Amino acid sequence: MPNPNALPGAAHLSGAGAAQTGSPMKTRIAGKTILAIVLAGGRGSRLSPLTDERAKPAVPFLGTYRLIDFTLSNLVHSGINDVWVIEQYLPHGLNDHLSGGRPWDLDRTRGGLVVMPPFASAENEEGEFAQGNAHALAQHAHLIREFGADLVLVLSADHVYRLDYSDVIRQHVERGASVTMVTTELADEQQATRFGNVRAAKNGKVSEFAYKPDEPLGKTVTAEVFVYDAHIMLSTLEALSKEGELGDYGEELLPALVARGDAHAFPMHGYWMDVGTLDAYLQTHRDFLDGKGFALDDPQWPFITSSISRPPTRIEKTARLDEALVCGGAVIAGEVVRSLIAPNAVVEAGAVVRDSVVQPGAVIRAGAQVSRAVVDQDAEVGPGSRVGGQTGNSRPTVVGAHAHLGPGVQVGPGQVVAPRTRVKAGEEGQKVQELDADDKAGKK
Repeated sequence: MPNPNALPGAAHLSGAGAAQTGSPMKTRIAGKTILAIVLAGGRGSRLSPLTDERAKPAVPFLGTYRLIDFTLSNLVHSGINDVWVIEQYLPHGLNDHLSGGRPWDLDRTRGGLVVMPPFASAENEEGEFAQGNAHALAQHAHLIREFGADLVLVLSADHVYRLDYSDVIRQHVERGASVTMVTTELADEQQATRFGNVRAAKNGKVSEFAYKPDEPLGKTVTAEVFVYDAHIMLSTLEALSKEGELGDYGEELLPALVARGDAHAFPMHGYWMDVGTLDAYLQTHRDFLDGKGFALDDPQWPFITSSISRPPTRIEKTARLDEALVCGGAVIAGEVVRSLIAPNAVVEAGAVVRDSVVQPGAVIRAGAQVSRAVVDQDAEVGPGSRVGGQTGNSRPTVVGAHAHLGPGVQVGPGQVVAPRTRVKAGEEGQKVQELDADDKAGKK
């Protein structure tokens, strides 16, 4: 029987009362009721073809994880148990992974994980996809009000980092901010054009904000973690919606709150990466291979995923491994250097994999060479094939999920084989595509 108290538009995968307005067990930190909203609806076109058949938050990372696992693990370790996941693009595989919140102990009767799919209403019977993340928040404004949150923690689902959100919330309350933006420092200032740029005084008050500017304000950017005063956020969204389209929150919402004079920054120290481009995806794997990431198995802060039992890894006598991460169920008989081999993947004898990511179930046949590439789930690289560039600055190459390269196929740097495509030697000109030139710029 449907729950008569359930919020419209919410899929209560975690329990019948997960988003009821009268629950006495809502998350409270620093005396405030907290609602976390994870934005997981974007397509992630700059990660194509990895996102052609799955939502970006569901893209595998380090073999055993999905990108959304880092946000959800940070949430539960921060003591935040009221979590809404707003979905839109290809939600089915993501929902399978979320498993109703069970892996993170968010499958509870009161509170927990609630999936928010696109929905129609009496006011909008046709329904509508969100046109940006601020628009997505506005679409759920009535549900946020009914929940009764004092503060709304808004998070992206595709960044890799470790952070205790309760520290951010406490600072937000202490300073009486309308919004607190978690910030991070980039190594390369020119990459700041991909993000929201922030200038703040020594006391943390934000003096200037620019969203994906043509010229960066500096190296300080938003880490896509925001704590909003719920009343101020909703009233500002309502006012802005009367003036035009809301788009992303960096376009109208954050500039409006900065103009109030009570926006603050929370500097985050430690590793952070927006895995939004293929270059960044490969670089993040390389960072963890090089030990530049963070501990994934800290007993006080383990990163949790929806896992299944797998057989042990098999390393044959012909195998050679150097700076490799190899997951359970993989079979290695060839050479693997500075690469990740995901669960149940196979590298046959005589094959060479360098500076690459081989996703779950993929097969690299004997004599094949893969370099600076991503071979996606269940793809096959045939005997003697060559995939990717040989230099450190070669553009990434991708073989899409379930694609099949026959013997001797040549796929060069910066080229893509679309998912489920079968390529024979000599057909490369017709079936192999060039990578979008905008991937590195990241300005979409």
